[in-house]
Amino acid sequence: MQISPADACCGAEVTGVTLADLKDPDVRAALRAAWLKHRVIALPNFKLELDELEFVASCFGPFGADPYFENLADHPHIAEVRRNADETTPLFAGGFHSDWSFLATPPTATLLYGHVIPPMGGDTLFADQISAWQALDLALKEELLSLKGIHSARLAYSPEGMYGERDEGRSMAIRYSEEAYATQTHAIGRRHEETGETALFVSPGYTIGIENMADEQAGPLLKRLFAHQSEEAFIYRQVWQPNMLVIWDNRSVIHAATGGYDGYDRLLHRITVAPLAA
Repeated sequence: MQISPADACCGAEVTGVTLADLKDPDVRAALRAAWLKHRVIALPNFKLELDELEFVASCFGPFGADPYFENLADHPHIAEVRRNADETTPLFAGGFHSDWSFLATPPTATLLYGHVIPPMGGDTLFADQISAWQALDLALKEELLSLKGIHSARLAYSPEGMYGERDEGRSMAIRYSEEAYATQTHAIGRRHEETGETALFVSPGYTIGIENMADEQAGPLLKRLFAHQSEEAFIYRQVWQPNMLVIWDNRSVIHAATGGYDGYDRLLHRITVAPLAA
């Protein structure tokens, strides 16, 4: 296995490992260690069938829950991230977020596999939230350690949300719901269960307030954190290739999709991974 770190504060390319290699517990442990260290890993030229993608995901933990997606009937843990060439709907997942942070136990990992990749555009931006936390001044970190963010899916998946009742003509199978109005709190300075590092755990996609803080105070503070967490110094840009597998740690990075491939089909397959049993 060869690991080539990106010229950024997170991200690495992993080569020299095959699907058969992952049947070896030592190889699985090495891949997991690379994922924890670099937060985002990309495996190019890693051709997979859907059941093989499920096997790779199982190397990282149990399958996660995927609310608001209609997953594949014969592979109920896999969702299609699809955009057709003639589609004109707003870009899916174009704002920074950590996958499903509005759940009580958000997924630890997301795996995304490039099945149909356009010849241009479609990069994924990752922002390293451990580095973002470390860059905050000490007084602000001390304040944030006592606070919890309020997370909700309402901005995206409620009937009034981005992918709600008014979202027509989308090829991706998204299913909005009244359940998206529910809220869940998480520490703003969240300790990573496996590495012990602290990450800034908010995002403009899902964080709608701060527990026990009036919106008049919470709004400006969150706006400041949102601007900080996506500064260029924390960004790693993943350029996609066909048959590339990308795996990231939702506890330590946020991510956002980019466009730039109008007129081309794009299809990726996605699985989330739940935390390991204690």
